[in-house]
Amino acid sequence: MFTGIIETLGTVTAVEPKGGNLDITIESILTQDLKIDQSVAHNGVCLTVVRLTDLTYTVTAIAETLKKTNLHSLKTNDSVNLERAMILGSRLDGHIVQGHVDQTGECIDVQEEDGSWVFSFKYDAANGNPTIEKGSITIDGTSLTVVNSGTNTFDVAIIPYTYEHTRFNTYKVGTIVNLEFDVIGKYVAKLMALK
Repeated sequence: MFTGIIETLGTVTAVEPKGGNLDITIESILTQDLKIDQSVAHNGVCLTVVRLTDLTYTVTAIAETLKKTNLHSLKTNDSVNLERAMILGSRLDGHIVQGHVDQTGECIDVQEEDGSWVFSFKYDAANGNPTIEKGSITIDGTSLTVVNSGTNTFDVAIIPYTYEHTRFNTYKVGTIVNLEFDVIGKYVAKLMALK
């Protein structure tokens, strides 16, 4: 379980195909605090630490994960949003994030607004994942509030801190991102469909 509050950025140092899977090695200031079998969210995808060195750690993304996320496109020197699992009893600064990406979306517009940014995204609505105005969305692991919710589009407003400390400063039109829709919203949508 995660909160969607990105702790730091990591840098991909190696990407190694292993059959249908992908071993991804990351250099990060978090490495010294990690242990084997620990869960870490990478661009919002919960992956297990399988190997550690002094400066890096390695995780494995299986074929199913690679199909549904943007992790298949990672290459050496790419930055990755990182968050360790939440500690029960701590403040929940973002929202409930499972680290289970629902689908990808595409950045379709970036507008700078005198000290903040508005990013617009589109996604395939056929998967039945809803957004609502002022609801929660997770983009590459970052917990955000939806504005201008449409059938298959939505916007998010980004403050300077988030822009500077996450991958948002690398996004441009055409960037593919991981989307995790609000878990409560998904349950409500499913229950309503059963009526």
